[in-house]
Amino acid sequence: MFNKFIQRPVLAIVISLVILFVGGLAIKTLPTSQFPEVAPPVVMVSASYPGASAKSLAESVIIPLEQSINGAWGMRYMTSDATSAGEANIQVVFEPGTDINQALVQVSNRVQQVTNRLPTLVQREGVVITPVIPSMLMYVNLYSKDKNADMKYLFNYAGVNMVPELQRINGIGQVRILGSRQYAMRIWLNPDRMRAYNVSPDEVMEALNDQSIIGKAGRIGRGDSKQAEALEYVLTYSDRFNDPTQYENVIIRSNKEGENLRLKDVATVALGSEYYDIYSSMNGNPSAALVLKQTYGSNATEVIKNVKLKLEELKKTFPPGMEYEISYDVSTFLDASIENVLHTLRDAFILMTLVVFIFLGDWRSTLIPTLAVPVSLIGAFFFMQLFGLSINMVTLFSLVLAMGIVVDNAIVVVEAVHAKMELENLSPYNAVRKVIGEISGAIIAITLVMVSVFIPVSFMSGPVGTFYRQFSITMAASIILSGVVALTVTPVLCAMILKNNHGKPKKQNFFTKIIDGFNRWFDKVTARYVNLLRKMAHRKLLTWSLTASFIAGIVVISNNLPSGFIPSEDQGMLYAIIQTPPGSTLERTNDLSEKLVKVINEVEGVKSVSSIAGYEVLTEVVVQMREHV
Repeated sequence: MFNKFIQRPVLAIVISLVILFVGGLAIKTLPTSQFPEVAPPVVMVSASYPGASAKSLAESVIIPLEQSINGAWGMRYMTSDATSAGEANIQVVFEPGTDINQALVQVSNRVQQVTNRLPTLVQREGVVITPVIPSMLMYVNLYSKDKNADMKYLFNYAGVNMVPELQRINGIGQVRILGSRQYAMRIWLNPDRMRAYNVSPDEVMEALNDQSIIGKAGRIGRGDSKQAEALEYVLTYSDRFNDPTQYENVIIRSNKEGENLRLKDVATVALGSEYYDIYSSMNGNPSAALVLKQTYGSNATEVIKNVKLKLEELKKTFPPGMEYEISYDVSTFLDASIENVLHTLRDAFILMTLVVFIFLGDWRSTLIPTLAVPVSLIGAFFFMQLFGLSINMVTLFSLVLAMGIVVDNAIVVVEAVHAKMELENLSPYNAVRKVIGEISGAIIAITLVMVSVFIPVSFMSGPVGTFYRQFSITMAASIILSGVVALTVTPVLCAMILKNNHGKPKKQNFFTKIIDGFNRWFDKVTARYVNLLRKMAHRKLLTWSLTASFIAGIVVISNNLPSGFIPSEDQGMLYAIIQTPPGSTLERTNDLSEKLVKVINEVEGVKSVSSIAGYEVLTEVVVQMREHV
């Protein structure tokens, strides 16, 4: 069967070119990440009930939603929390491997079933359902050195001008500003004045709803098909109020004598922030912190590249004094990690070529495995795409290990052809024809045995199974392709490249002298090793003692070595968390955060410090180190 490839060398070469082509296309389209995605899909349900306590929020919002969401297909568990700021969050965790889009649909349908049972204000604010993307792609700070630009202005500018532009980038799953400092009309009620006028907050809300409205005034002069009008007018209305003075003049109550009680009599109206729930700063300047997360299966490096181009484009329209800084960029460490693995892959390929050349002693024989190995490795990327894998540290590391395995099949063919030419004095073509019929079964058996070692590992479950699955599929794919290459293009290369120089005197040069010297030394080492084995073969006690000592050493070392899921690596970032006592105000937390920022800025090697006070009741300080530190 495989002799047909010898008779049709173009077919064998085309097969290898097709493998290289589809593998190269897969390299361009495969998503890139540091490690495989092991976090289970999570859906976040968020609701807002302004003015409600945490207890009221839990009883009126969280409990009905949890009862409806519970039992969704594929759900593992869910957690919820309610804050005194009137915000509720429910995290629904699904089984690993669940389609995040199906999970979103299920949760959305179940939330819709109980929406009418929620308080009216919660329905008006809206129940937001979003997928939680676990890994942060970028952390961008928008700050200004202009003293007139406060935090409200920065939050509003980022929300209006930056977030919509960044969300349109392909591969961006979520762009979120930490906190809610956007512009809003704030009405501060005076309890003493309200008690004096006997006014309740409900009356104020009712007056605002009645007077600050979106009106539909209609038209004047429309024809009725009976009488033609000369002109037609569209009536307009001022719509909702957008100025503090308009709100101040809202009439809450009036009497027959024409006396009016206005909102300014019982409250103070000012243009402020939607919530005063966060303080954000960048190197002592007010800032707006943006967190960017990528969609599932996107290429992190490509997405970050497009984000940086968009930020530079937006920077041209920034007001004077406004700047942005990327405090965290996952591609910096990701590119460095992948580059190190690629360097290892390159060094391993060079080392493999040198070892093959030294032992085979012929550049023609060395060229054949050197050409065959890249076909197997590059073709493995096609199978990675076929099984939904990504280019990450695990898959690249498996290719480094696979290089030492896939080269064996090519060497077996080359060595067999040399042996046949030496024993029977055949031409390379005739030697290949005989060899391929003799060793094809052995190559298939070797390939199947090696694959059978890795295939069962791919069926492991859980986060650890995800890592081993990527490793085993990549190894198995490269090994199978090496068997295909060894039975198709490798024999063709042997027939085309090799020469029968056996029995002929070799031309002495610098390289042949080195190789001959190495062979003599290797023969001596082999002879000594054989003598050592002969002496140990009859001494069972010594053999079993050495075996037991090796086993004991493995057990001792395994028990003493530290264990972990993923090795810790320096990414040039430090995270400091300040937790103040319960009941502490946000301003107190921010003061402590600013003190910590000043201390950190005095440390040599610190490039920038981003401080956020009030984010999830914790302060998260991100410190970015210079590259040379």
